[in-house]
Amino acid sequence: MLLSSSSVFPEPTAAAFEMAATLGYDGIEVMVWTDAVSQDAGALRGLATHYGVPVLSVHAPCLLVTQRVWSSDPWERLRRAAVLAESLGAPTVVIHPPFTWQRDYARTFGEGLTRLAEKHPDVTFAVENMYPVRMAGREFVPYVPGWDPTATGYDAYTLDLSHCAASRSDPLAMADTMGSHLAHVHLGDGTGEGRDEHLVPGRGNQPCGELLASLAGRGFTGSVAIEVATRKASSRAVREADLRESLAFARQHLATPTPVTPR
Repeated sequence: MLLSSSSVFPEPTAAAFEMAATLGYDGIEVMVWTDAVSQDAGALRGLATHYGVPVLSVHAPCLLVTQRVWSSDPWERLRRAAVLAESLGAPTVVIHPPFTWQRDYARTFGEGLTRLAEKHPDVTFAVENMYPVRMAGREFVPYVPGWDPTATGYDAYTLDLSHCAASRSDPLAMADTMGSHLAHVHLGDGTGEGRDEHLVPGRGNQPCGELLASLAGRGFTGSVAIEVATRKASSRAVREADLRESLAFARQHLATPTPVTPR
């Protein structure tokens, strides 16, 4: 079980390593963002060694707030994420579909991923399912060709359960569609209210436990990262309690595999 460094925000990347070690996580997913440590292979390697918690996945800087991290060129950001992952021995790089305004990037996205994979054969580029944005009673999709990467088809996917809640889609059916290409899971819950909540698993209405229990039957050999929002936690103790609860939930359900029934 991995702890996404985004789960400790607004605390810095270094705090994720400390909490992962304290709580007994198996590794870290580094969210590359404006924190300089998250961009620095040497600093991350030092933290991994100091706390005994390896970096096992890297989330490329694909968020709105990270469009200037490393470079304004999205291909350069993906390339540097791959180099960072390679230098840390992390097998997975999580990426988002292109934004609608990234027209050139979107036009060659599939072919570009193929070329990147050829240059970085030890790294899996796992495209994450996203969600439409709802504002003032209207809905729009800020991604090209859409928020659901399975509609286009890629070599590897990240399944995010909070995003499934926000898109009001069935994560078990999406996992069926992803099939053997499911490489990574972001574990967080949601209520289906149409927004991205990243709740502690079990606090929403998504089939988090059912999905985890089905992974063995799906032949899943990737990693699961806890990606929950703790920014409103009133103290470090409250944040750690949420992350401890998330880890216990994940391990409980991963330990009780169930047969897969296609949706």
